[in-house]
Amino acid sequence: MKTTDSKSNASLSPSSSSEPIGWATLEEYIRLQVQDQVQALLEAEVEEHLGRGRYERRGGQPAGYRNGMGRPRKLSLATGTIEVQRPRLRELEEKFTSSVLPLFKRQSEKVRHLLPTLYLEGLALRDFDRALRALLGDGAALSPSTISRLTEQWQAEFDAWRKRPIEDEVVYVWADGIYVKAGLEKDKSAVLVVIGLTRAGEKQVLAIEEGYRESTESWKSLLWSLMKRGMNVPRLVVADGGLGLWAALRELGWECKEQRCWNHKLCNVRDALPLREQKRAMKELRRIPQAKTRAEAERLRDDFLEAFKDYPKACQRLSDDWERMVSFYAFPREHWRSLRTTNPVESPFQLVRLRTGAARRFKRTDHAVAILWKLLMIAEGTFKTYDSVHLLTDVAAGTEFADGLPLKAPQSHVA
Repeated sequence: MKTTDSKSNASLSPSSSSEPIGWATLEEYIRLQVQDQVQALLEAEVEEHLGRGRYERRGGQPAGYRNGMGRPRKLSLATGTIEVQRPRLRELEEKFTSSVLPLFKRQSEKVRHLLPTLYLEGLALRDFDRALRALLGDGAALSPSTISRLTEQWQAEFDAWRKRPIEDEVVYVWADGIYVKAGLEKDKSAVLVVIGLTRAGEKQVLAIEEGYRESTESWKSLLWSLMKRGMNVPRLVVADGGLGLWAALRELGWECKEQRCWNHKLCNVRDALPLREQKRAMKELRRIPQAKTRAEAERLRDDFLEAFKDYPKACQRLSDDWERMVSFYAFPREHWRSLRTTNPVESPFQLVRLRTGAARRFKRTDHAVAILWKLLMIAEGTFKTYDSVHLLTDVAAGTEFADGLPLKAPQSHVA
């Protein structure tokens, strides 16, 4: 596409000002240069479509001719907000669609992606107008209502995402729920989230659905939807102590190991102790999941039960559901750090909680879920590749481990 100088946009772009260019005026100079170039691209695009210059006669060229200029339109770019005019055409044989500036576009893709990123970082809706005008200029065609309009778009994208097939083999799954203020109900709504680790070592958000207080039926519905989308039964599911998920796994017949989060367990035990004992107790409790063998972990558990036998409630909380507390010992030692807790799902949740904490009550729960999905998609882009990926292949192949070590050499490693 050839470019031409834009004469029609001189009133919009005073880049020919005699004011000297210096540090104080550099950004404004660059913005106006970009404005001139975008206007020139629009002109060149029209010339290419018509097959002739602005003042050339039609001759044997295709039908169609210019019909003035459209109204000035503000366009928000990363370099600031510019103002351009789309050339208007009439009597064309086929409809002309600009690839430079499509209809109804008011911001570039980079700026469009900036909005959910700012939202993710905790910028309240009421602060959007002020913040974006500071970044993009007073003429930015943006306002707090932009997020409201984007929500509808995110809802459509989310509906398509939740139906996509799951083709990668999933080895580990972390599941958790987050509560948000949404709808007309006084209580918060539960949003259930599942993150999986594939055989290739990639961490992916697999599902996010509205649930009823993390009930068995809610988890069962979510897991069933994953199965319908083609997901295999993982080798291990990591979650907190909620009974709904574990019951759902049994009802669906998922033959996988189950690991409860040690962070949640330690907090539950600590809360059953008086304040004067909590510091000493936590020092002993943290040693248990760090033990190198299951036998050592059980010895440390028994030592704690003896040392704090005067607090039966705390001792009972530590002993409850013990088998689910030590499932990670049946997997590679290199993976223990991420298998002992729900941190892989809690970390992106911290970003989501930052957002939901700053927000007022969402009017509709489905809108809240769509926004949380968008935030988690952004967070997914920050997920790091899993360590010791080759061991995921062994786990997926059914290699058995005891205290983090393989009971026999996996077939893939035999010469």
